[in-house]
Amino acid sequence: WSSDVCSSDLGAPRAIGARTVAVERLFPAAELAAGTMRLVWPSGRAVLVVNAGGVIHAVDGVCTHEYCELDRGFLSPASVTAPTITCPLHLSRFDLGTGEALDPPAEAPLGVHRVSVDDDGWLLLHDD
Repeated sequence: WSSDVCSSDLGAPRAIGARTVAVERLFPAAELAAGTMRLVWPSGRAVLVVNAGGVIHAVDGVCTHEYCELDRGFLSPASVTAPTITCPLHLSRFDLGTGEALDPPAEAPLGVHRVSVDDDGWLLLHDD
C-alpha cells in the first residue's frame, strides 16, 4: 500500500449539571446518504461521520495506528449487524459503534462521539 492515499459551525456551549457541554453544528443530515461518510474538522479535530444503513455514527477520523484519514477507507456493507470502517493504509478495521480496533496493526480504539439532529435537520456533535 502506498502512504499517499492518506495524507462547521460552532454551537453555543450548553450547561449540563455542573459542567458545560459544547454542541457543534456540522452539516444538514440530508447531505449524508446511507452508505456514505464525511470527514469534518470541528474545533480542529478530525471526526468521521458515517451513515450506516440510516444510523449516524461519529468516530475519530484518523487511524490510531498511523496517521491516515479514515474517509479514504472502506465501509462495511449495509447488511452487517455491526458496521465497520477499514483504514486503507494497513487495513485495520474499527467498529463504528464502539470504536474498538478489530484487526491489527491498530490496537487502540477510535473515540466515539455522540451526534443528534436538530429541529432544522442539521447534525450536531456533542462534546460530552
